[in-house]
Amino acid sequence: MIRQALVSLVPLLCLLACASDPTLTAPPREPDPVDFSGHWELNYGQSDNIQSRLTTLVRELQRRSARASNLQSERGGLVLGGSGTDSAPSVVGLARMAELITSSQLLEVDQGRTRIRIDREGNFALSCDFLRDPGRIDDLGVGRESCRWDGQQLVFVISLPEGLSIRHRVALSGSGEQLGIVTTVFSDQVSAPFTVRRIYDRYEPGSRGYRCEETLSRGRVCTTEGGS
Repeated sequence: MIRQALVSLVPLLCLLACASDPTLTAPPREPDPVDFSGHWELNYGQSDNIQSRLTTLVRELQRRSARASNLQSERGGLVLGGSGTDSAPSVVGLARMAELITSSQLLEVDQGRTRIRIDREGNFALSCDFLRDPGRIDDLGVGRESCRWDGQQLVFVISLPEGLSIRHRVALSGSGEQLGIVTTVFSDQVSAPFTVRRIYDRYEPGSRGYRCEETLSRGRVCTTEGGS
């Protein structure tokens, strides 16, 4: 009886030993990517103001210039040089580029298990294939694009001619009701990048009654939906 009992326990003990051996257990399943799907509308109150961001960048460049030349930086106004790196035209041009590529008021995100597409009103779409090699770079004809997951954030990097590059970092709020996109524009003509944060609220299509636009030259202008 004892011999038979021991024989019957051998398979059970083997199973227990195998289950406790970390080298034999199945690896944990990768968590699903964050789901950004839905329709999103720009929240102007929580998003960065382009003019304010330009002022901040100018002041930072002035401080750098003052430290480099060991002189006191001038206050107020665009007092950068007229040519070369960090010239006034280069800095303003960088700000206008950031304004252009972050101007979309509405987003529509279509996401599946293997791919995401972010359609941006009045701008080019951002798309990413989750199954492709993270190091792969797509040739867009006028530039190159790559994408990757960085934790719970999705990062797009776009390289353009003439020393320009763009990085979009997309994240979802804990509630799932807000979508944040931090866009950073780099230029070899400006020693510091220009960063703009846009916050979008989830909305149902057809529920909007107005449209707003914010620019460097005119500030914020709002009209009723469908108006001029």
